[in-house]
Amino acid sequence: MDTRTAPARLRIARLREVMAANHVDAVLVPSSDPHLSEYLPGRWQGREWFSGFTGSMATLVVTIGEAALFADSRYWTQAEAELQGSGIALVKIPTGAATHYLDWIAEHVKPGQALAVDGQVLGLASAQQLRAVTERAGIRLLTNVDLLESAWIDRPSLPTAAVFDHVAPQAPVARPAKLALVREAMARHGATHHFVSTVDDIAWVTNLRGADVAYNPVFLAHLLISHQAATLFVGAGKVNAELAAKLAADGITLADYGQAPAALAALGPGTRLLIDPKRVTLGLREAAPEGLTVIEAINPSTLMKSRKTAAEAVFVRQAMEEDGAAMCAFYAWLEPALASGERITEITIDERLSAERAKRPGFVGLSFPTIAGYNANGAMPHYRATPEHHAVIGGNGLLLIDSGAQYIGGTTDITRVWPVGTPTVEQKRDYTLVLKGTLQLSRARFPRGTLSPMLDALARAPLWAESLEYGHGTGHGVGYFLNVHEGPQSISKAIPDANMAMEPGMITSIEPGLYRPGRWGVRIENLVLNVPAPASEFGEFLEFETLTLCPIDTRCLDLGLLRADEADWLNRYHAMVRERLAPKLSGDALAWLMTRTEPVTPA
Repeated sequence: MDTRTAPARLRIARLREVMAANHVDAVLVPSSDPHLSEYLPGRWQGREWFSGFTGSMATLVVTIGEAALFADSRYWTQAEAELQGSGIALVKIPTGAATHYLDWIAEHVKPGQALAVDGQVLGLASAQQLRAVTERAGIRLLTNVDLLESAWIDRPSLPTAAVFDHVAPQAPVARPAKLALVREAMARHGATHHFVSTVDDIAWVTNLRGADVAYNPVFLAHLLISHQAATLFVGAGKVNAELAAKLAADGITLADYGQAPAALAALGPGTRLLIDPKRVTLGLREAAPEGLTVIEAINPSTLMKSRKTAAEAVFVRQAMEEDGAAMCAFYAWLEPALASGERITEITIDERLSAERAKRPGFVGLSFPTIAGYNANGAMPHYRATPEHHAVIGGNGLLLIDSGAQYIGGTTDITRVWPVGTPTVEQKRDYTLVLKGTLQLSRARFPRGTLSPMLDALARAPLWAESLEYGHGTGHGVGYFLNVHEGPQSISKAIPDANMAMEPGMITSIEPGLYRPGRWGVRIENLVLNVPAPASEFGEFLEFETLTLCPIDTRCLDLGLLRADEADWLNRYHAMVRERLAPKLSGDALAWLMTRTEPVTPA
């Protein structure tokens, strides 16, 4: 195979031409935008465009002679396939937060050589780490140049989708009340101004939503808040006159998206600016004038939006019922269709499940690309079927479906695994061990304020007991008609910090897994809500309310591995699913629900 004309190889060659013209020896391309988003608008998908790797998270480093892509275990199989012929080496890293690319830079870029990275998309915290490495290695760091602009042919422009109002009753806390909460937090920090760039924080504070980023109802903007005023920097024409008037009445004025750096530069003496170093870029931080007092702390809104109100929780439960009903209707079609020999592919799964969700009240769109992986494809945690590469569902095996939706009153994310034909003894064992992990964490009770990474081992323990492991986190925060991934809590092996404390109202996923490369994958995921548990003389305690409503398939169970208390939890969960979803179903979907929620008895 002649790889000299592979698209990624040609694009890297073009990038190297631009590097040489600018006397740059290496370039760092993070998966990032000016808002440090997880999912990126097309304009900032440079890492994907140059490398050909389509996973949502990775870092690309290119020198004149070499190129390397740094990706964690969720993407290794995918990256190996997509990087073929590109000339880019895959460097396997243990987690998405790992910084192995810094060591690679120190090793492959010589003292005195220049490394370029666009400071407008480089997080301030990441920049501090990078600067320490480059200074130690004698590497010149250039952060005021965007080489991608010259090297990227037909680079997409800024998105232009309209911004819309998220209104009551689904938005139960008004804009002025949210601004007041943020200002109270600013006062506690001694700040006169607060600058926010993360788009989900901005959407939460302003009760606005948009469609600039696929699957996330957010819009590109910056927000500058003082104790007297608030300015929203947003693209021209994205906010209509009627909505602009409503915002003005609530104390928010509009300015052009590109004017945010100038507004920071104009801050006068005596300003005490609160910024979150993990949620603002180096370029924007450097726009603030020298001598300004800068207070670095987590965005107050990041903590506030993670704690859903009781009124929001009511709407989330309604969204879960609609989502569960859609899934029942889908599975009621799928099982007979497979039994009849109908040709069904992983793409068919995506299309039919999305169509069922679209019928439900309050549906806005999907919350992430549907993962439908059959057998070997299910062993890739972030696999996505394409017209060029997908499997036909048939024979015997396991079908993993990880999917979710955005509803006007909540965001969903659920993973289920279904048997096709007859599951093997080994498949049943894997499935049951994963389920035991899901159940063990779901049943946990813990002191309020427990740091979320401390809970991670509960879900892994049944797998660890058999010398088994999975390479991704166990749980991520979930937004309220916002991003399907949000912080600050993370049930994972992350090094904990104080902001990861578990508090009432947080919604988090529980999703342990087990993956046999080239064979099958298992992941069972529910969303849970932190709710108060009985208190004692030892203080306040929390437990989980399981929000997700969909049967967990019992045909894959090895009942000999299931304890009586675990079977009891599963049976009580299925009784709740039946009670909540039955009123929304009829015909085949209702019959499917009743069959799949029958109680089980451990062997």
